[in-house]
Amino acid sequence: MRTRGLLSLAALVAVLLTAPFAAWAQIYRWTDDQGKTYYSDGIQSIPSRYRATAVPIGFNTPAAPAGQSTGSSSPAAPAGPTKIQFTPGRPIMVTARINGSGTAQLELDTGASITTINPTVLSALGISYRDARKGSIKGVTGEANVLAVQVESIDVSGATFGPLWVVSHDAGFGPGRDGLLGRDFLDHFAVNIDNAAGLVTLTPKR
Repeated sequence: MRTRGLLSLAALVAVLLTAPFAAWAQIYRWTDDQGKTYYSDGIQSIPSRYRATAVPIGFNTPAAPAGQSTGSSSPAAPAGPTKIQFTPGRPIMVTARINGSGTAQLELDTGASITTINPTVLSALGISYRDARKGSIKGVTGEANVLAVQVESIDVSGATFGPLWVVSHDAGFGPGRDGLLGRDFLDHFAVNIDNAAGLVTLTPKR
């Protein structure tokens, strides 16, 4: 499948384990003089000359209530294959339901190693940043700091897997795109792309 340069960032992501952030701290996105994008925990952690242009993208929220904590990763897939229609010659777009509630419009990309979602969308879905992990990505436009957050599940037309970590990053996906659906999700299924028929089939691996 064609992988655009700006979307190849996810293929080179490196997530670094760090201590959890303090609860209820605001997460900000800001850019330095060289155009490098950063994500910082609290306005005071941003250099003073960049604070005026920093954009709040959501709060670190408390951990989920007892009984809702994440368990070991396991697919919760339908018994049969999932079929997704697309227009041949155009990116394969899917509607991904996150944590069984809100949705995000993601481009299915077998060349991306990790699922990447716009931080504004994650915040709107109420995804917690409390246990976020700091990391960095390198792509054609340089290097940027990012956060990785854990979601309980991602469901694409009945093909479901979770929990898993996704990268929170605004990579300029373009109109109508909230991010990428990468191999961390797709590798739990046998993926068949029939470009002539405009049909993707996701079959759970046994």
